[in-house]
Amino acid sequence: MLRSMYSGISGLKNFQTKLDVIGNNIANVNTFGFKKGRVTFKDTMSQMVSGASAATDNRGGKNANQVGLGSTLATVDTVHTGSSLQTTGRSLDLGIDGDGYFVVSQNGANMYTRAGNFYLDDKGSLVNADGLKVQAFKEDGTIGDVAINVNAVLPAITTNRISFSENLSANAIAGSVFSQQIKVVDDQGKSLAATVYFQKSTDIDTENEWAVYINEDPTVNTDAESITTLTFDEDGNFDNSTENEITLDLFDPANTSTNPITLDFSALTQYEGSSTALVDPSGNTEGKLESYNIGSLGEINGVYSNGEIIQLGQIAIAKFSNTSGLTKTANNLFQESINSGTPDINVAGEGRGILSSGSLEMSNVDLAEEFTDMIVAQRGFQANTRIITTSDEILQELVNLKR
Repeated sequence: MLRSMYSGISGLKNFQTKLDVIGNNIANVNTFGFKKGRVTFKDTMSQMVSGASAATDNRGGKNANQVGLGSTLATVDTVHTGSSLQTTGRSLDLGIDGDGYFVVSQNGANMYTRAGNFYLDDKGSLVNADGLKVQAFKEDGTIGDVAINVNAVLPAITTNRISFSENLSANAIAGSVFSQQIKVVDDQGKSLAATVYFQKSTDIDTENEWAVYINEDPTVNTDAESITTLTFDEDGNFDNSTENEITLDLFDPANTSTNPITLDFSALTQYEGSSTALVDPSGNTEGKLESYNIGSLGEINGVYSNGEIIQLGQIAIAKFSNTSGLTKTANNLFQESINSGTPDINVAGEGRGILSSGSLEMSNVDLAEEFTDMIVAQRGFQANTRIITTSDEILQELVNLKR
């Protein structure tokens, strides 16, 4: 039987596979996070008609004579190039700008996807369209489910520490006062206002000292007693030989409260310029979750009615040494294979792409390219059918030799 006929058959099979892959690409042109496929061919073994011979003193060398026996499938690649992000405006739609994959889990088995259209289930878990739970990266290096409880209540926390930082002006006028208002939370969970006054010493021998008052303006009440005196060295740094922390109850002069507050002044400085001292009290009143947003590094920030912003989790991103080795498992998911390498899971931005909230990654299928490849595949298929029909005609002539 003619070898050309079987070569033509192998070409038909290969171009049929190429058309199958092209058809799948076109079918998923609007599938979010889809990565297109690509087919490559290679020739099969060649039949040796005569071998090569080396050159001699009297005669030159001769090349081998081989007849090819057709083509076969080399690879069906998944092309993991990034695609453009389509803005949706939906806070739970996430796109990855750069390398990496979202991690989703079901029954402890991790899968990976670039499709970031996520949803909340009835228990507040962040899931994909098929209910697989999106994974968050934790501080201990493990991963776990992302939970956003829209009915969450942040309990009240009593203020137990107030930290002071920034600067008190070194060139302030003697006796001048700088004040800052703060809010603290008492042991009943109520927010109470307080004012801290810093008064620069009027004594030239103690010009680097500031008296601190709580809720009493020393310029109004000249008999007010300071709670402490702050001393700075010649370089403007806090003098550690003085007391940098004191403990008292801001609203109980007798200091009989069971929840005293520690005031930390160690971060204050006294440099030239304006006074910019900041007061940062701990604690918060009770608050309900009002909204949430997802940052570029995957951090999920919950905004509460009391003004607190709490990080509820940070979305995990996986990276592979060989992304082309991932196995497609349908539903926009990929699975680790023995050739993909072990996933390196961490947060976005550390050698991984950053996240874009309110956007989805589009398919990387280029219709112009696919239709061009379709024409090439179609013509290649037709050319191989011509080989078969021509071989058939030759065989018919052989059969007709004997009539």
